[in-house]
Amino acid sequence: MSAPNLDIRAVSAREAGLVGCPHCARVWPMETARCGRCGQRLVSRDAKSMSRVWAWWTAGLMAYIPANLYPMLVTRTLFGTQDNTIVGGAVDLALHGAWAVAFVILFASVAIPIGKFAAIGYLALAVQRGWRGPALRRMQLYELVEFIGRWSMIDVFVVAILASLVQLSVVAQINPGPAALAFALSVIFTMLAARSFDSRQIWDSVAALDARDDSMRADTVAAARQRIEGAPVPAGAPETRPAAE
Repeated sequence: MSAPNLDIRAVSAREAGLVGCPHCARVWPMETARCGRCGQRLVSRDAKSMSRVWAWWTAGLMAYIPANLYPMLVTRTLFGTQDNTIVGGAVDLALHGAWAVAFVILFASVAIPIGKFAAIGYLALAVQRGWRGPALRRMQLYELVEFIGRWSMIDVFVVAILASLVQLSVVAQINPGPAALAFALSVIFTMLAARSFDSRQIWDSVAALDARDDSMRADTVAAARQRIEGAPVPAGAPETRPAAE
């Protein structure tokens, strides 16, 4: 005796009449205005999420360009003044044998910010344009961007520590350059872009594609069945031919 064919489908919180808090993940009834645990405003889907994402993303990119063009660190000694950009400082460290420190600075100040820009832009475009792809992988990518965002500030921390420690009057001084503020703003803007992204739209876009595929598949099957039975095919149904025996 064959087992019954059960059509089991995952039900989202919105379909069940519930809304989740984006801050503490507590689930409440749909009509609840604010989370009773943390006080966060509850919205099933943020309609203005993408507008804020692109606004913060653009602002972060505009701040990141001067952060790499202007000096991050200004060193003044009795012999003169030396300005170092992010990449220039890492190259100097590598030339003096500090390969590990140079790698950490390049990874945290160049690779991570560029990767964040690429990841946030990809996720936003995938949701807006309905690109096909595994929703779980996109959600993991979003969580990775959220996790590594704080580590982009390591270059600013190094500059702040050096500026506070190395102040030897006229002998030697280390001061943050104009790129330090631009880099800090770029990191803050990209973190705000990631926080503004409504990750629930990742699942909505994939579910919409699956629903469209199911509808097209059902129309195709219905059209093929009507042609086999000799019944007239409704207008707009896809044209199919029965397979040869």
